[in-house]
Amino acid sequence: MLAIETDRLTKRFAGRPVVDAVALQVPMGCVYGFLGPNGAGKTTTMRLLLGLLRPDAGSIRLLGHDLAMARRVALARVGAFVESPSLYDHLTGRANLGLTCRLLRLPDGEVDRVLELVDLCTAASRRVRDYSLGMKQRLALARAMLGSPKLLLLDEPTNGLDPDGILAMRALIRALPGHIGGTVFVSSHLLTEVEHVADHVGVMRKGRLLVQDDIGTLLRGGSSIIFTVSGEAEAGSALLRMRGMDATAGDDRSIVVRCEGIVQSDQASMANRLLVEGDFAVSSIRPQVRTLEDVYRDAVDRAEAHDGMAA
Repeated sequence: MLAIETDRLTKRFAGRPVVDAVALQVPMGCVYGFLGPNGAGKTTTMRLLLGLLRPDAGSIRLLGHDLAMARRVALARVGAFVESPSLYDHLTGRANLGLTCRLLRLPDGEVDRVLELVDLCTAASRRVRDYSLGMKQRLALARAMLGSPKLLLLDEPTNGLDPDGILAMRALIRALPGHIGGTVFVSSHLLTEVEHVADHVGVMRKGRLLVQDDIGTLLRGGSSIIFTVSGEAEAGSALLRMRGMDATAGDDRSIVVRCEGIVQSDQASMANRLLVEGDFAVSSIRPQVRTLEDVYRDAVDRAEAHDGMAA
């Protein structure tokens, strides 16, 4: 069973698709990073998942339950905060959580449990107006965890935080699947934040889901090797391209060889031999560590190439 599963999920505003046939597959027990630039459709997707918007097409299943057919059951074990947290500034942190507990008919012990999880026990008696932004984000997260949900949806949880707040929120998000015994779905427009916390990633752009997979698989694919040469890097890369390699000049003295589907050591050995035989002096060879930025750029390049061909 998947924590979240959507099929051709679509939402239009003024006739324009803001979420366009999205097929999410979010495994149980993971941190799923929902990545994309501002305006990509991430928040609209999250509102659809929470039943705050009605889709124009497609279906949503949460923890095995169809949202359209069994809304109450589907959302019963889901916690969330979307966009900026809505809190009562004139009340204490504990009182904010206590109000939600009473609305949900939960025992008072729930407040202490979630305060401890987000490390706010010592600040619980302070008014929220005196909290830092990071503390407010953690309090909103504590409120989302009331009732022991098995699925948490967090929209831009590190937005606006200072470095200390970002580090604290990262550590908390990474630990959440263990704390709740479930799944965390976290959206962000920050590549580095998703790379630090997620073990599965989905990339959104212009309302479409471009790619999704576990992050280990995404970062292994399409590795590169960088060759440093004495000069004429463009000529050296042209030589390698003539022999069927995916090579480009990074600058005047570096050649980048992509190794999509090819053992990196074999590619390095072959490229080095060709360059030396072509009278290019190679002073260093080093692998290039693939990042989530590379994954994002590749996904965008493929989407733009597809759109160009369709046009």
